[in-house]
Amino acid sequence: MSSENEEHIFEVDLKWKEGRIGVMESDALNDVIEVATPPEFPGGVEGIWSPEHLFTASVSSCFFTSFTAVAEYSKFPFESLTVRSKGRMSRENGKFVMSDILIEPELLITDPNREKKAHRLLEKAEEICLITRSIKTKVVMKPVVKIGEKA
Repeated sequence: MSSENEEHIFEVDLKWKEGRIGVMESDALNDVIEVATPPEFPGGVEGIWSPEHLFTASVSSCFFTSFTAVAEYSKFPFESLTVRSKGRMSRENGKFVMSDILIEPELLITDPNREKKAHRLLEKAEEICLITRSIKTKVVMKPVVKIGEKA
């Protein structure tokens, strides 16, 4: 049972490696991630996760985990879920911001009679995503529900 004052702490350590590259890790996690300035900026590095990629990923992964939780809670079977996402950086008042993120979930189900429920659960997942609720960036969802068997 959770209370109104419940809180959780997520610790991340970031250490400079060289140039514009750092190494990010957490004692609670197994993987280490290299991060760098994106190549769109002076001194940026190609092929390494940037803060902008991670920001976009936080929205899409939150949607993903929210959907899987809602589907499990609703006992809603599905064959697969893929979430494509695109974060747009643009200038607002002369400063760069992550202005919007497009998430395009593609959900595969086998029962055509469950298509409406699939859309409702996708919408519910977007509503409950705590990352989306925590940011000012506009998040747009364009879901696709397909009927069929997993390939």
